[in-house]
Amino acid sequence: MSNVYYSNFHGKKSRLDTTSKLFDKADFKSIIDPGDIVAIKVHFGEPGNTAFLSPIFARRVVEKVKEAGGKPFLTDANTLYAGRRSNAVDHLISAIENGFSYATVGAPVVIADGINGKDYVAVDIEGTHIKEAKIGSAVYHADAMIALTHFKGHELTGFGGTLKNIGMGLGCRSAKQVMHSDVLPRVNPDTCTSCAKCVKWCPTGAITVASPAVIDHEVCIGCGECTVTCPSGAIEVNWATDPKVIQEKIVEHAWAVIKDKPGKVGFFNFILNVSPDCDCWGWNDAPIVPDIGILASLDPIAIDQASADLVNEAQALAGSRLSTAPDDGDKFKALSGIDWRPQLAYGEKLGLGVRDYHLVEIK
Repeated sequence: MSNVYYSNFHGKKSRLDTTSKLFDKADFKSIIDPGDIVAIKVHFGEPGNTAFLSPIFARRVVEKVKEAGGKPFLTDANTLYAGRRSNAVDHLISAIENGFSYATVGAPVVIADGINGKDYVAVDIEGTHIKEAKIGSAVYHADAMIALTHFKGHELTGFGGTLKNIGMGLGCRSAKQVMHSDVLPRVNPDTCTSCAKCVKWCPTGAITVASPAVIDHEVCIGCGECTVTCPSGAIEVNWATDPKVIQEKIVEHAWAVIKDKPGKVGFFNFILNVSPDCDCWGWNDAPIVPDIGILASLDPIAIDQASADLVNEAQALAGSRLSTAPDDGDKFKALSGIDWRPQLAYGEKLGLGVRDYHLVEIK
């Protein structure tokens, strides 16, 4: 059983001070030796999205890392899809626009896989699907890492938690392609309006505007951008294999990120602005539950399990997407139809952590 430290958002307490207190209670200082270069994994947010985790939390963690004698930098890897974070230049500009810079967080921002996603280290693993995982070199060569995760829904994995943040997030662009390779979108001809918004966001030009739109699966890379972009919901995921495969590939990449850093990685999950979709889109829907709290742990499996449990125990917000979704107690499955549990079961099988946790509430 792993400890997961938790503080809710009730009462008159600063969320920033809560972050500091959880850093101490989870003993994140123990993972940092004096002089360590410490990667702080964040998601800089796609411009236009406002649900991503605020840089003020990153700044507080930067301060705590410096107190522990570490040398922190903020990082994420480039994206696969068309957008403003698919190369390091645009990625850095986007980060600055969203408030992440040395002036605001007190640490440099480094894109983990370089200018165009080709700066990576191939890590040997013995996964079911992946034998060599390509991880952004900046993170691989860091001495320690702390992941700051905005816990929310996700259209392909049920929820986006710590495993998704470090697994998909820190894989280089070609690794992201491998993880997405089982996703094949299809167009519903009855609801497609031929608006062409999907064409704008497709990174490979796989979509042709017709009536309805047509997707060339020989060109499609399975990034899933079109499924979320479509305003009429006409593009659906047609899984080439079992939906759990993408979850397992993500977990294998998460394993590759942390396997050579035993005792040198800590995890925060921030359960606030719990949007139904990923922060990778240039917009965000209304949150599905009230803000819940912050969690910290040395176990990536336990912290995601605890976070999912807390969201499922919370009251759904009126007017959110859950208002029209069937809720049988599993809010994430109600939103996406995806069973999110395989990622945690597989991570436990690989030895990343355990699903059995002790929730230690910090006042």
